[in-house]
Amino acid sequence: MPEQYDLLVVGGGINGAGIARDAAGRGLSVLLVEQRDLASATSSSSTKLIHGGLRYLEHYEFRLVREALQEREVLLAAAPHIIWPLTFVLPHHRGLRPKWMLRAGLFLYDHLAKRKRLSGSRALSLHGTVEGNPLADQFTSGFSYSDCWVDDARLVVLNALDAQAHGAVIKTRTKCTALVRGKDRWTATVQTEDGGETHVFAKAVVNAAGPWVTDMVNRAGLGDKAAGLRLVKGSHFVVKRIHDHDHCYIFQNGDGRIAFAIPYQQDYTLIGTTDVPFDGDPARVKITEGEIDYLLDLVNGYLAKPLTRGDIVWDYAGVRPLYDDKNNNASAVTRDYVFDLDTGAGTENAPAILSIYGGKITTYRRLAEHALQKLCPVLGNHAPDWTAQSVLPGGDIADGDFDRFLSKVRTRFSWLPAHIAHRWARCYGTRLFNIAPEATTISDLGAEIAPNLFEAELRFLIKQEWARSAEDILWRRTKLGLGMKDEHIDAVGLWLAGNLNGLIPQ
Repeated sequence: MPEQYDLLVVGGGINGAGIARDAAGRGLSVLLVEQRDLASATSSSSTKLIHGGLRYLEHYEFRLVREALQEREVLLAAAPHIIWPLTFVLPHHRGLRPKWMLRAGLFLYDHLAKRKRLSGSRALSLHGTVEGNPLADQFTSGFSYSDCWVDDARLVVLNALDAQAHGAVIKTRTKCTALVRGKDRWTATVQTEDGGETHVFAKAVVNAAGPWVTDMVNRAGLGDKAAGLRLVKGSHFVVKRIHDHDHCYIFQNGDGRIAFAIPYQQDYTLIGTTDVPFDGDPARVKITEGEIDYLLDLVNGYLAKPLTRGDIVWDYAGVRPLYDDKNNNASAVTRDYVFDLDTGAGTENAPAILSIYGGKITTYRRLAEHALQKLCPVLGNHAPDWTAQSVLPGGDIADGDFDRFLSKVRTRFSWLPAHIAHRWARCYGTRLFNIAPEATTISDLGAEIAPNLFEAELRFLIKQEWARSAEDILWRRTKLGLGMKDEHIDAVGLWLAGNLNGLIPQ
């Protein structure tokens, strides 16, 4: 007899993981299936910001911006280890938006939602200041404002962990290959990497498949009812650190778009993003030469020391699965989320399927809450909303004071190199104490398989965080792949080949 769940969630990105968490916390039985690794597509390819979206004000998306601004404070309180405030420097470009327009936009940005931890905007002098040092001489003034940084892939993992802690079943590398609607439940066929197939029953389905959302609608036999999907590619690249302070730059472009230059992993700067229509395979998306040229031209219009292709040490691209609002400009396509709820149209007690289009990582929690507000009446669940006041795993840091928490970590683990202690604190928060609870010396962590990556952490990531490959570990769970030599990446793969099967939870 197939296992039965209240809710089957298809897709292990931020929307799927957030919905699974919210649903499990309401007492619903939940199965989440992800065809690859958690956050393996769009949700690990973002600009890694929790932000209101300053430029969306120009498109009159006030509700979206207000909701996003409100969520900054909620998420900062929920996960102070992977989310933290970031100051943005906006140089005034004489040929583009006038100062009065920038001031007006920032005034709205400051006042559309209440702020508790984040400071408001202010005017800046860029002449002879640290903020002005990396910039060309013609940029003498500007503004600063606040938003937040986020480790996007880890945010997905933390939501999946919390979903699991509330009873959800999380299955990665498991693909939903078919959905058949019955009288009062769905029958789903799910397939593992080795080709094994099983069937599960679900009273409702959430289609959070991201760029593959239309594929899932077709598998459910509802292709003629599918909402419009617009795939837009966003690409980024990483260079060695271009400035010696912790602020982010936001650069305007003549086409109305903007690009960010963000401090990244201590030694680097992350630059992006593009907005390019996409119609290929979302699993094979890559930055193009044209996008590299576009971003280099944009940022070099501001920098005193121009960047070249030779400065690029890494790049990545992702596909945003947006709702097709028929806008001809890919940059202006709405980033708001749209729900398509199908309840069987006249068939009594027919099981529902909710397909999700669009959304931003900033508003994922609200999206999940709204999704459950639509699904709970269908499922006969009347549990209240709960996630706004709940911390994510590892986020139970006293008063959200990361610096004080880090000081305690360094005291307790005085034998651990400071840079590893800092990385562990950022990645895992209070969960770091579970990595090697009995360790008293660095030798207790086992062999150092790659620089700064010991066996104890590898075991932890496999047992606790669904990591199965070197890519999972080095690019999504830890970001240690950046700057790592091929021989060290290969060493991680070899270690996994010899140890993985014995560590995977049964």
